[in-house]
Amino acid sequence: MFTHLHVHTENSMLDGLSRIDPMIAKAKELGMNSLAITDHGVLYGVIDFYKAAISAGIKPIIGCEMYVAQTSRHTKNPQYKKPYHLTVLAKNLVGYQNLVKLVSLSHLEGFYYRPRVDRELLETYAEGLIVLSGCPSSEISTLIVANRLDDVKTAASWYKNTFENYYFELMEHANVDNLDRINEVLIELSSEMDIPLVATNDCHYINKEDSYAQDILICIHTNTNILDEKRMKMEDDSYYLKSFEEMNDIYSKNPDAITNTQKIADMCNLELDFSQMHLPEFEVPNDVDADEYLYQICFEALKKFDLETDYQKSRLEYELEVIKQTSFANYFLVVWDIAKFVRDNDIFFAVRGSAAASLTLYCLGVTDINPLDYNLVFERFLNLERKDMPDIDMDFQDDRREEVLNYVVEKYGSDHVAQIITFGTMGAKAAIRDVGRALAMAYSDVDVIAKYVPNRLNITISEALLESSELSY
Repeated sequence: MFTHLHVHTENSMLDGLSRIDPMIAKAKELGMNSLAITDHGVLYGVIDFYKAAISAGIKPIIGCEMYVAQTSRHTKNPQYKKPYHLTVLAKNLVGYQNLVKLVSLSHLEGFYYRPRVDRELLETYAEGLIVLSGCPSSEISTLIVANRLDDVKTAASWYKNTFENYYFELMEHANVDNLDRINEVLIELSSEMDIPLVATNDCHYINKEDSYAQDILICIHTNTNILDEKRMKMEDDSYYLKSFEEMNDIYSKNPDAITNTQKIADMCNLELDFSQMHLPEFEVPNDVDADEYLYQICFEALKKFDLETDYQKSRLEYELEVIKQTSFANYFLVVWDIAKFVRDNDIFFAVRGSAAASLTLYCLGVTDINPLDYNLVFERFLNLERKDMPDIDMDFQDDRREEVLNYVVEKYGSDHVAQIITFGTMGAKAAIRDVGRALAMAYSDVDVIAKYVPNRLNITISEALLESSELSY
């Protein structure tokens, strides 16, 4: 058996073409029982990949093609702006947690053109990781090309001693400068240094025929077009998800390199639990539990608001019982604490969405509207059948948002605070215009085609072809 251990998805921005679901379906079609994801410097796609692979009966191997600073991650010198590449895989939950730490720190501390780690970080978070020496842009490969063989051995020894599982990574792609020399030295050193070989294919797209689309994608990424002979490009169509038979033929002289892919896959046993909540803890005074403290705060507020009718009391008791049964009291207290800080410091804020239907949040001062005045339905916000955490969307004034963030970090710890990101994908019209530019077409010609796309939000090109008679002609 063979497992692909070096795989880029569309989350390798404007570099990988493979979408997760079709890629996993292809691996399944090829009879593979495991597959890795190793996007450039990020872990954006790993949860979607993990869930899709598990659903398809494929073992997910979570990894990343990391960027390693030539010196220190703190050094930001143009002389060292091109970092080395390194293939890193999580063997277990500890390895996954360390991988997350490495990627996070590469952005927070090491970012310089690319998110970079260094040897200090790799050594600190080495547990549970399997490391492959990397592609032709790796440290080992770069030293081989420079003919610094003593330094190659020194570097390889460091990686071998740092990581419990370290492999020399072999690749076979046409017209890659010095790749034959790199592989030759790696094979020689494998025996000499007792470092096993592993075969990979630098997968950027799913099928062989996707190579042309990949070339266009790289043109978009690098702001060039197909007429530019000096543009960055993949010189052949070998960067696809190859079958076991194809890989076996390529590495027929080094069968262990194929066998080792499955050994690595067998070593990787990561299980992620999505059933538990991981929330910061609000410190409740006087040794009462979170539910009781929430009850006290809310009924004190109800009294202060002069809302102590039987209906209002029963509504609040009902909401608090639902919150108790769903175990969200601590969550409500954390939100109350943030809202209290914001109000105490005269920071403008507002709450959007179904949270306005909660009398509890009104009593906590999180919302400004009594939901009973408008007959708002609490169950739309939270009910016993709901498995997900209810959304309390709070917006803060732009120029003081940092104050709120700093307060939350200081109060609950930086390891309990995260900022979410939003991905913007190209719409149908934008994609057509970008592809036209990459094909070196006249803008006026491309614009005519783009305008045939119906003006409908989030329409795809496939849908546009069905709806537009001009496009489907």
